Amino acid sequence: MMRGLWSAASGMSAQQTNIDVIANNLANVNTTGFKAARADFQDLLYQTMQAAGTTAAEGAQVPTGIQVGLGTRCAAVQKMFSPGDLKQTGNPLDLAIEGDGFFSVLTPDGGTAYTRDGSLKLDGTGRLVTSEGCAVQPEISIPPEAESITIGRDGTVSVTMPGQSEPQELGQIALAKFLNPAGLSSIGHNLFLATAASGEAVAGTGGSKGFGSISQRTLEMSNVRIIDEMVSLIVAQRAYEVSSKAIQASDEMLQMANNLRR
Repeated sequence: MMRGLWSAASGMSAQQTNIDVIANNLANVNTTGFKAARADFQDLLYQTMQAAGTTAAEGAQVPTGIQVGLGTRCAAVQKMFSPGDLKQTGNPLDLAIEGDGFFSVLTPDGGTAYTRDGSLKLDGTGRLVTSEGCAVQPEISIPPEAESITIGRDGTVSVTMPGQSEPQELGQIALAKFLNPAGLSSIGHNLFLATAASGEAVAGTGGSKGFGSISQRTLEMSNVRIIDEMVSLIVAQRAYEVSSKAIQASDEMLQMANNLRR
């Protein structure tokens, strides 16, 4: 009965983590470039009371053993990098990646972070930056007198200057991709950091082999599917409830054992 108490408790703890993950997904349903997460679980150790294949007293082989599991735990919380829906905005500085890839940005501490959020802005010096002020890499500055900004599907940034009919190229927005994007570390602000699990960033340009194309005046929305998350929430809630019932049943059995009289 004590095993049942601890096994059910581990189930409640695991489902609490599951609900935390689902709640964060739902909270970010309108976050640009957000990627939903999924909690993965695995069973714990087993107590073997009788091993399968052992020989019984009569000489026959036991076909199945007796093993009692000791509960479950959360093994991983994995980011799902499926594409989100694209939304037309009309803003020339809004960019979306149609396919694989991340924008590279410079963090305040001088490091490099990666994002799918292409809602770019101009800072006081004309640089293309994120909403947090992180400059896009390689750095591109837009002249204050530029009349229009055009960003090609390969990331080439061009502007039209007063009195000129031909656009002037300023640079090219590069993309990065990873062998295992699920291994990236989320640091908030729609940013990821490379880790040993994700592998080193592979640089490229939009539309090249293995990289998605860049779409101007478009944003990639969150890939959270509300219906799927609500169903998962109901399942997690019921699993939590059932685990609490198992604890209650084990407690009642212990109570009955303690009340035995000779």
